[in-house]
Amino acid sequence: MRNRAAIINACFLFIILFLFKGCGIYSFTGASIDPKIKTIAIRYFPNRAEIIVPTLSQQFTDALIEKFRSQTKLRLVNGSADVVFEGEITGYYTQSGAIQANDRPARNRLTITIRVRYTNNIKPEESFEQSFNRYEEYGSTENITSAQIVSIIDQLTEDIFNKAFVNW
Repeated sequence: MRNRAAIINACFLFIILFLFKGCGIYSFTGASIDPKIKTIAIRYFPNRAEIIVPTLSQQFTDALIEKFRSQTKLRLVNGSADVVFEGEITGYYTQSGAIQANDRPARNRLTITIRVRYTNNIKPEESFEQSFNRYEEYGSTENITSAQIVSIIDQLTEDIFNKAFVNW
């Protein structure tokens, strides 16, 4: 009899969560997107950093688009939209860290900085302009890998998504 009650409670909870998700009240990503927002435009982020990595602009722009495609129901458009993301890559640099006894760095740090202008045409008071930066460390005898760049981009897109749509 206890198992039956547990199954009924679990089914009831599942139905409630399903209804909340469908109504836009709750999102499993934690996103809180106004139901009036239907469209999104993500402009190309040009690389204006001192060091230019030829593929970085396209990689970042594509990753930001994919983040919103996979975690929202917003329709991506090229023209005017309910919300718009635009900006540029303003920093890509490495710096030495932890110095060893022989005055050589043990670790290096790659940092990428993105300047974002978010325009919310439905609720203009939620618009913002902000820089986001993230870094990855790597051994001083190693080269920067594409996996490290992808990791930084993933962190940056998460930060931007959270700033725009997750009210923590």
